Amino acid sequence: MSISDRPLGVSGAEESPLALGEARRALAGPDAAHAHIWTRRDALTAFGAIALFMALAAGLWIANGAVVPWDSKNHFYPMFRFLGEALRHGEVPLWNPYHFAGHPSVADPQSLIFTPTFFLFALLRPAATMQEFDLLVLAHLLMGGAGVLALCARRGFIPCAAVLAGLIFMLGGVAASRLQHTGMIISYSFFPLALLTLEIMLERPRLLYGVGFGILASLMALGRDQVAYLFCLVLIARVLYAAAVSRRPLDYLLGRWPALLAAAATGAAILIAPVLLTLQFLATSNRPGIAFGVAAAGSLAPVNLVTLLAPDIFGSLDKSYEYWGPGYDTMAAPDWTDRAIDYLFIGAAPVVLGFWHGLAGGRIFAKEMRFVHYMLAAALIYTLGRWTPLFAPIYDFFPGVSLYRRPADAAFLLNAGFALSAAYLLHRYVADGAPRPFQKMPRALAHGLAAAAVGVTLALVIGGLGFSFAHGHGKEALVAVAAALATAGAVAATLVIGDRFDKRGIVAILLVAATAGELLWRNAADPLNAEPATRYSILNEASPQERGAIAALRKDIAERAAKGERPRVEILGLPGGWQNASMILGLEDTLGYNPLRIADYERAVGPGDNAVDPNLRHYPGTFRGYRCKLARLLGLDYLVLGRPLARMPRHMPRPNALPIFVSDQIYVYKLGRAAPRAYFATRVMGVDSDAAIAEDDIPDFDGTREALVDQADLPRLDPALADPALAGGPEAKATIVAYESERILVDVESDRDGLLVLHDLYYPGWQALVDGAPAPIVKANILFRGVPTTKGRHRIEFLFRPFSLANLASAASTLLDHREE
Repeated sequence: MSISDRPLGVSGAEESPLALGEARRALAGPDAAHAHIWTRRDALTAFGAIALFMALAAGLWIANGAVVPWDSKNHFYPMFRFLGEALRHGEVPLWNPYHFAGHPSVADPQSLIFTPTFFLFALLRPAATMQEFDLLVLAHLLMGGAGVLALCARRGFIPCAAVLAGLIFMLGGVAASRLQHTGMIISYSFFPLALLTLEIMLERPRLLYGVGFGILASLMALGRDQVAYLFCLVLIARVLYAAAVSRRPLDYLLGRWPALLAAAATGAAILIAPVLLTLQFLATSNRPGIAFGVAAAGSLAPVNLVTLLAPDIFGSLDKSYEYWGPGYDTMAAPDWTDRAIDYLFIGAAPVVLGFWHGLAGGRIFAKEMRFVHYMLAAALIYTLGRWTPLFAPIYDFFPGVSLYRRPADAAFLLNAGFALSAAYLLHRYVADGAPRPFQKMPRALAHGLAAAAVGVTLALVIGGLGFSFAHGHGKEALVAVAAALATAGAVAATLVIGDRFDKRGIVAILLVAATAGELLWRNAADPLNAEPATRYSILNEASPQERGAIAALRKDIAERAAKGERPRVEILGLPGGWQNASMILGLEDTLGYNPLRIADYERAVGPGDNAVDPNLRHYPGTFRGYRCKLARLLGLDYLVLGRPLARMPRHMPRPNALPIFVSDQIYVYKLGRAAPRAYFATRVMGVDSDAAIAEDDIPDFDGTREALVDQADLPRLDPALADPALAGGPEAKATIVAYESERILVDVESDRDGLLVLHDLYYPGWQALVDGAPAPIVKANILFRGVPTTKGRHRIEFLFRPFSLANLASAASTLLDHREE
């Protein structure tokens, strides 16, 4: 019996409950007879192989004392620690007071609040180390790899091929190079499980399977990032494709509508609140939408595809960080990509299989894998963005595309597609040997496919070399290409030998092992995804200088707190880990690192894209310096800098400040003129807040007895409060008696009606109670909250209730109004 006539590698005694006929239907093509029927031993062996691979990969980070760098530690890890600390105190951190003077973390897709795995881990290990955090992220990739194994098993691929798919999915291309983007990695990791449950539901349309699919698809979509968005489109396309290839599409869908409805209802129940809150935030954020030019600048330049063949052709893996590939500094047209975004390497064997067996051999056109290859083609078009004529109409007419700034994020789809395609091609090699297109298709077509494979390969290599020579790195690129071609030649020769001597199963195992070695060598703990943990010492084990600076700062703040004061801090110009370290240190920072910021705060205060580079810190007319009115209202009283004030960039104001800690790396200054966090105004003045920010002109007012109120909110107040005669008189008293992230208590005593002003940011979802009765919150002093209060003694309670029906309804109405516009 030949290998093509029997289930591969399976004895009758080891058959799994999955029937052969069912496996053939899952494969759904002419090669269903070659479907491998998986046993429990197959599944355990395959999972053991990818688990061992991931353990070895994790060991490389640990052995090198490295952590996943950049956004992983500058942004996501502090978010996790903030979540853990809040949970440790029995709270859910819906509002973050330590980030940009206040931030709606419940609405931020990157806060990890709605990620069950991280939420549970934060409960168990609230102070987990950076290395433990990385291990959890890698565990998500292992989970995704297990899902890929199951997808391959359903298609009847041999376990060896499934392992290849798992390796590529877990650590190939962008899965490795963009490991820093924790949120995207989480969305990516849930996709195989979501696709698996979808296929099961389509095959067996039961309500229970619909609910299961809805749960897993929602866990993927909860990331609310572009990767989640694109994979949601893939799942929708999978349903439509299954209907389209059935004999009766409408009957196919009607026969599955109860399961589909159960999935939709489950998904809606899980997603509706987080999505509404995020859209509400986007509407009031610095990026409610992405301009076409900005999105187009995040496209993947076609020349980057050469990294599939030669991973280091542009110095992507250079430990000195000398990268000369497409990017901001090397492209004539705007290009905001970098070496991590542009990296696609998945191993030599999968690439050789793709170009030779897939394209030249015509196997990518096989019916049984047509949907995967359609997905790959669509993902490639989207990833290339402005380099194709299709991105502009996609951006203009496809819902949701304009919310995201980087078409190159679709490379995650490419990597998932490459994984499944490589598994199929290796499976077909073992089952059928090398393709023979000249025997099975018209000669002209066979010649055309062979020419296309050779032409694409040459175009990529020549383009990559040309780009490198143009930037003075031709010699290094030649070495990288020569090594890649030699490796590819060795893979091709091995495939030929295995085919000729009928040792294809052994060759497949060798190629999978070689790919594992390549991915560990190239993609694990390399310069694209690893830096020494010591670079982020402030987040776990602070250096002596860092401990000294924090001790001095905390001592001074504690003395102020004893007097009932709540000063804020600006941390600027220190290494990456510092910019969000305030979440771990418990400092109310006016800056931070987050692509999403409240729009009015961004315009009025000018925090900029990050707090590492002081050149990105803006000083608009509303915030001319650290002695200005708005700085005082913010309560900004400390500067923590990476260099002396005198050596900061020229555009930065130079206030007279008292140094309270000085070292050769950290400088802490005290300004000493902060306004109180809360006060009681007996007179209000109307102001157009938007115009004041746009025109860089905040009207003068007495910050102890007067308050500015947005014109839109004036009708909610007693008109008598605008009487100029009320500006004088005895001062009222406002005392903060309790201050928590989502609950603040203020006692007020006044002999006149007036407005309690709390210098915390105005944002939807905050509610106010005066002596237990609901009261309106108005926008006061351009950015802050005000509550009208009658004379006498009162207790005002501020509560952040974003999940209230009133706030969710407001978010939905805002969304509908925006769509109508």
